[in-house]
Amino acid sequence: MNHQTLYTKYRPQDLGEVRGQESVVSLFENALKDSSLGHAYLFKGGRGTGKTSVARIIARRLGTAPVDIIELDAASNRGIDEMRSLKENISSLPFSSPYKVYIIDEAHMLTLQAANALLKTLEEPPAHVIFILATTDPDKLPATIISRCQVIDFKKPSLTVLSQCIRDIAEKEGISLDEESIAYVARLGNGSFRDAESHLEKLFRSVGKKEITIEDAMKVFRFSSEDYEVQFLKSLMEKDGETLASLVRVLEEKEIDVLSFVESLIGRARYTILLRVLKNKEIHEEVRALYGEDEYQKLAVFSRDIKNPLTSKDLVNLIEIYDKLKKSSFNPYIILESSVL
Repeated sequence: MNHQTLYTKYRPQDLGEVRGQESVVSLFENALKDSSLGHAYLFKGGRGTGKTSVARIIARRLGTAPVDIIELDAASNRGIDEMRSLKENISSLPFSSPYKVYIIDEAHMLTLQAANALLKTLEEPPAHVIFILATTDPDKLPATIISRCQVIDFKKPSLTVLSQCIRDIAEKEGISLDEESIAYVARLGNGSFRDAESHLEKLFRSVGKKEITIEDAMKVFRFSSEDYEVQFLKSLMEKDGETLASLVRVLEEKEIDVLSFVESLIGRARYTILLRVLKNKEIHEEVRALYGEDEYQKLAVFSRDIKNPLTSKDLVNLIEIYDKLKKSSFNPYIILESSVL
């Protein structure tokens, strides 16, 4: 019997079960109620935010049988031949459903030729076809593709939403987690249900007991990337090249994904600056909700550092490093090391 991951096991089966995407749920509940769905949608947002789950739910709510739900992973079916085949097949009527629903995941991975072939299909689709494209990187899609779709933004779930998700799964699995370990795993998820539930599964399997504490979680995830982000940010502010170089080496040793690391670092740097320049209470509550009290306190301390303030120029430099990492096939650790130094 194949093992079912927590992410698969607890994937939402209806719109009412979708967490952290209230505006998306409301939009499609109304569209389904009024029979006003469009023929093409582009779901954009970070990995693990529920894009493909919502796409499948919409297909089922339309009464689409599994045989008429066609899922394509553009990362492995990215060529023009696949799109030509799709174009030939969409004209045929559904087998036993009112619609054929095409879900194209990682749509930004399509080649330019494949995207152009898809464009022609999107311009004049048959009435029985609905397209749902999902992407984590919409900037790589041609503007012509985006213009043919209704664009739906999937936001990263807050720390509170991720924590409640982890708490509910643990309860259903008959495992007790203390609040500190719940918050810790939620932070490791970094705005991704998939990553949070993957870390939770690792915790369950590694500890192997019914009651799990923060001490257990710290032992399992002692080398998580989050533990290094605050150190990295502090060293950037202090222009401490020796520590920065050492941290990059640690990232490489632990095989921590550099692109995700820098993306998360940009978020922390942005909020550090906003905590300094904005004088309203809302920004403080936003940071607390996103990162938790401990992280908020650390970023608040950074925001008050007059001697080594984090500037907008530092943030722009991090964004440029991120863009450089995305575009290059060279060793990402060397790119990060050379850029920060």
